[in-house]
Amino acid sequence: MGNDTECQPDPDVLLKLAGMRMPFGRYRDRRLIDLPEAYVIWLSNKGFPSGQLGDMLRMVYEIKVNGLEYLFTPLRRL
Repeated sequence: MGNDTECQPDPDVLLKLAGMRMPFGRYRDRRLIDLPEAYVIWLSNKGFPSGQLGDMLRMVYEIKVNGLEYLFTPLRRL
């Protein structure tokens, strides 16, 4: 049988993601988890920036386009 923890998101990564803010552009200073899905898709099509910001934006993209935004609900209260 498979291990269910393999499919669980890492809480530390989600907490870090919840604290990150967009450093530039139209949505400057907005938390990454609160970026509009259309904007995250647009960034994906343009190409995410390199480094940690790009990695975090990729995670936001995957969560949003796969209907997993409920993962952000408890993080918005932080």
